[in-house]
Amino acid sequence: MYVLPRAVLLCVVAALVCPIALAADPMPSEVMAAMRDSGVPLKSFGFYARPVERADGIDRSESGPVIKPLASLNAEQTFWLASTTKVVTSLAALDLLGPSYLWPLRAHATGPVVNGHLRGDLVIAGNRHPITADELRLWFKQMRAEGLKSINGHLVLQGVLLLPEGSAEGSDDLTAAATEPTATGMRSDAALTYNEGSMVLSIEPGSGERAKIVLTPKPPDVVIVNDVLMGGPCDAWARWANPGDNFGPKPHLWVRGRWDASCPKEYVAYVRPLPGMARASSVVLPALGVASMPSTLSSVGRAVATLWAETGGVLRGRVIETANRLDNGPVSKAKAAWSSEFSIPLSQVVREINKTSDNEAARSLLLSLSAAGVPPSQARQDAKNRIHVWLRGQGLVDGDIRVDLGSGQSREERGRPRAMVQLLCNAWRTKGAQAFVDSLPIAGVDGTLVNRMRDGLAKGQAFLKTGTLSDTRALAGYVRGRSGTVYAVTAIVNHPDAARARPALDAFIRWVVKHG
Repeated sequence: MYVLPRAVLLCVVAALVCPIALAADPMPSEVMAAMRDSGVPLKSFGFYARPVERADGIDRSESGPVIKPLASLNAEQTFWLASTTKVVTSLAALDLLGPSYLWPLRAHATGPVVNGHLRGDLVIAGNRHPITADELRLWFKQMRAEGLKSINGHLVLQGVLLLPEGSAEGSDDLTAAATEPTATGMRSDAALTYNEGSMVLSIEPGSGERAKIVLTPKPPDVVIVNDVLMGGPCDAWARWANPGDNFGPKPHLWVRGRWDASCPKEYVAYVRPLPGMARASSVVLPALGVASMPSTLSSVGRAVATLWAETGGVLRGRVIETANRLDNGPVSKAKAAWSSEFSIPLSQVVREINKTSDNEAARSLLLSLSAAGVPPSQARQDAKNRIHVWLRGQGLVDGDIRVDLGSGQSREERGRPRAMVQLLCNAWRTKGAQAFVDSLPIAGVDGTLVNRMRDGLAKGQAFLKTGTLSDTRALAGYVRGRSGTVYAVTAIVNHPDAARARPALDAFIRWVVKHG
């Protein structure tokens, strides 16, 4: 007796339309050639692409509609997802909360407000959501209309992630670029704690044959090996040299890749110091994924002070920044001497997360899925449980996709290319579809894809979330073929030399555009 696969049974139970996938044709020759040129084994790649609508390539069977994938390789293999995990977090939030859900940012006074003058501090709780300079300017104007004219104390920024205008054209998130996998995986504590004590690696075009590399702060005993050659895609990666690399007894940070004169300056990695390494004095640098973020907290403070002054406000004290404490609940209006609230639609939150690949905001978005009243110490687990149930409702089975932090920074965040595409196909028919597509970087146009696939057919036709770890490169989203058919796609490589395989992923996207 024939037994239906569990995935099909779950689709029936969930009353979803889950077309059965037929075996795809062999991978196209040009993509195979790019994979071979990378030197990375074929078993390290995962590809899957199929139409989002049941149009072309459809057969019929007694079990329901059947869609033949346009291409497939290792589609049932489990891969580290890196920042394409944000696709899952975003889709779950848009479906469970709704694209019009308002993400609240709150501010409160620590003293009384008399005739518009605050006798105390103004505390702005950013909730780790990035807010643009334009949005903050609007909020300051709103505060003025609500009666706040001057602050005699300080303006305290608690977990505020300020994005300047135009910050959507960010760099990819290499938050773990110099962190090799371990037996237990990456640490899963808060991003702020994880990056504490780290160094930051920046890369910008150089005047010679190599790009300019700066490690801040740089321990006195570290030697940087610069193998980032000028000419080529804006892609670089870093790792600590192994003894077999024959660089000598001192710690060597090996940076490899290609840069171009048109590539912007980018902060490409948090670098964790080696055990026992002497550290230079610490510095605070921008959140990764936002290339144009001010390089120090004091510059953010100056920007905020300028915005406050531009809107007619007076500040007697100074701007002070503190880390966001997710275990601090909002101050109620009844307890606060004065308060203000500024709400941002979830659709906009998701757009800023995915365009810039903001890790901390994605982690905060995951926490927002926890039930009201859940203790802060249990919020992440509660949110993970809710996503797990939601994934089952999407017709996926246990092991198809796993979310841990919501950002892709955890080694526990894994998925199968076929499952990612199935999720994207389901999302195409939901009320949050437009908000999600609008959030994705566009090849050669904006976001983390602004410097990729700028030439040829793929420019403006691929809407993809990127993912980058030291041993992972990934793409997930939608591609419009020349025929007009839209495809859901996932392309992933897991290998220590994954960066060398990025051209193969781009070749796959170009092929889908050309032949789809």
